[in-house]
Amino acid sequence: MIKIYQKRINDSTIKEIEEFRPGCWIYAQNINEEEVAFLERKFNLNPNTLKDAMDPYEVPRVEIEENIVYIFTRVPQKSEEKIITTPLLITVGPDFVMTLLKTESPILNKFIENRLSFTTTQKTQLVIRFLSEIMKAYNGFLSNISKDVREISAKFSKINEKIIMNFVNFEEILNDFLLALTHTNPALKNIISGKFIQLYKEDQELMEDLVLDTNQLVELCNSTLKNIVNIREAYSTIISNNLNKVIKLFTSLTVILTIPTIIASLYGMNVGLPFANNPNVFWIIMAGTVVIVSVVFYVFSRNRWL
Repeated sequence: MIKIYQKRINDSTIKEIEEFRPGCWIYAQNINEEEVAFLERKFNLNPNTLKDAMDPYEVPRVEIEENIVYIFTRVPQKSEEKIITTPLLITVGPDFVMTLLKTESPILNKFIENRLSFTTTQKTQLVIRFLSEIMKAYNGFLSNISKDVREISAKFSKINEKIIMNFVNFEEILNDFLLALTHTNPALKNIISGKFIQLYKEDQELMEDLVLDTNQLVELCNSTLKNIVNIREAYSTIISNNLNKVIKLFTSLTVILTIPTIIASLYGMNVGLPFANNPNVFWIIMAGTVVIVSVVFYVFSRNRWL
């Protein structure tokens, strides 16, 4: 699917247009081979680069070919109750900006639904606006995850297996974010260098702010991951310690209860035994058993084996 939008400085809303005009935004989503060929012919784009944008594992980077800049980035979004990142290609041509992605993105929908202030005729400003909204989306997801982790850590005693499974899911999301942001940072720095897109002073300052935001997001990812690992390891240590206590208790009780079992077994044999004819032998054996068990119990308790 390919759509063309335009919003000039004096326009109050974004408009979808039928034919290409200079200063427009080309929105391409999940394009097929025929649409790739059309973009190649119409705008002199590299078809292989366009196909790379459909690769779910494509990493952020910046390329330039025949005065056309290709900015690969990854967009965070929620899909089927799971947070993932998907590749997004921002292409900057002589008189257009194009975005290409495989699935629909809520971030780009904000532009289409006219919920943001922007113009398609100012290419650099539009690209920076795209990148800025992507960083805001990362920040929103990371802030929510960090908040959940802090709340769980404050209620450590209530941690259960379900929460541990949520931690595993959080780690998967954070590692995905960390990989995307780590590669995005040098890509943004390449743009700041001015070798790919001409930047005015204001634009350069905005790009530098984006680099700082990316660094902070990377630090937040690492910090949250560290907290999750610490909580999970502490939980694992507590579970192991509790298990050791139970095993130690059962082992000690087994040893203590073995003593009367052995005595009862000996005096249960069908042979001549000491005190067999004594009418008080039962109470003598019981008293001796209680004394022995009590001594063993005292020794175990004193050595904290119970």
